[in-house]
Amino acid sequence: MTLLNPDHLIEQAEQLARPPANGAPRQADLRRAVSTTYYALFHAILVDVADQLAGRARRNSVEYSLAYRSVPHRQLANLCEELSKTTLGAKYRPFEPNGGFGADLLAVASALIDLQEKRHSADYDPLYRVTASDASLTVQAGRAALNHWRSVPRNRRRLFVLILTLL
Repeated sequence: MTLLNPDHLIEQAEQLARPPANGAPRQADLRRAVSTTYYALFHAILVDVADQLAGRARRNSVEYSLAYRSVPHRQLANLCEELSKTTLGAKYRPFEPNGGFGADLLAVASALIDLQEKRHSADYDPLYRVTASDASLTVQAGRAALNHWRSVPRNRRRLFVLILTLL
C-alpha cells in the first residue's frame, strides 16, 4: 500500500497557495490549498491509527486498510474538541494521563478543529473567499501542527489513538 505522505500534501498546499507569476491567484487553487492542509494532518493521524491497530508491518493488508479508514472526520474533531476543554468530560477523564495530554497534542487538537472548519468552508461554502495570505497562513499552521503531532511522545499518541478508536 502506498500511503499518502502528509509532507507531500503540505508541499502541494504550499504550491497551490503560492501567488502565480501573472495575475490574481485562483480561488480553486487557494481553496484546494486550505483543504489539502487539513488532509495532511488528518492522514498523519490515520497512519498512526493504522500502524497501532493493524501494525506497521501489515501496511499492505486489508486489516491495515480497514484500520486506516476507521476514523470518521467528525469523530476525530469531537475528540479534539474534548481535549481543548479546560476540564475533560466524565467519559474521557479516567484516561487522562498524569500531567495532561501535553502541549503538543493540545496544539494538534486546536489546529485540527480550525483546519477542519476551514476545509468545510473551502470545500462547501460557495460564498467563501480566501486570500493568498490566508491560504499561506493556513498552510503554515498545518505544517506546525504536523510537527507538533510528530513531537507528541509515542505513549501519548498511542493513548490518543486508543481513545479515538475505542471510545
